[in-house]
Amino acid sequence: MGIFTRVRDIISANINAMLDKAEDPEKLVKLMIREMEDTLIEIKANCAGSMATQKKIQREMASMLDLAKTWDGKASLAVDKHREDLAREALLEKRRFIERAEALEKELDQAKDLVTQYQSDIVQLEDKLAAAREKQRLLVQRHRQAQDRKRKENGIRRFDTSDAVQRFEEFEHRIDRMEAEADLVNYARKPPLKDQFDALEADTEIERELAELKARKTAQQ
Repeated sequence: MGIFTRVRDIISANINAMLDKAEDPEKLVKLMIREMEDTLIEIKANCAGSMATQKKIQREMASMLDLAKTWDGKASLAVDKHREDLAREALLEKRRFIERAEALEKELDQAKDLVTQYQSDIVQLEDKLAAAREKQRLLVQRHRQAQDRKRKENGIRRFDTSDAVQRFEEFEHRIDRMEAEADLVNYARKPPLKDQFDALEADTEIERELAELKARKTAQQ
């Protein structure tokens, strides 16, 4: 089943409102365009057919008027020849062709109206089709932009969850290594001068206590 049922439905349709409610706007506008194109082809074919009919009616009407004119001439000739009976018959033929021409004129007016209506429908359908194609172009553009944005966001997310963490860990490891190297340098470096004197004082105190201990041992003997 088509989206639209008649030409009037397409012309009166609010494309934006229909697309706003659609679950898949791109798919819907594609279907709209296809149906509009098919309808437009059909309407143009009907219009061409009506225009051909119009020309046919015009030719037939002109032929009827020519025949009416011919029988009018014959009626005039019969009167000149004092043949009223033939003049009467000729006038009857003339009236028949005039009536036929009048009937064809009504058909011609109807055909003209139909052609005018078809031409109006074609203009409005082409406007709707152009609007639908522009909407499709915008939707495709938005879809591509959304895809590009998604790819970029996924790339940033991957960077945040992998590359960034890895780089941070590498940086942290580099700092730990630098601190360890600094500790090694400090460990290998010669003690400060104050520390050396403190060590000497500690050694002197130990020697004094050792001498006192030996003295007490000797006194006890």
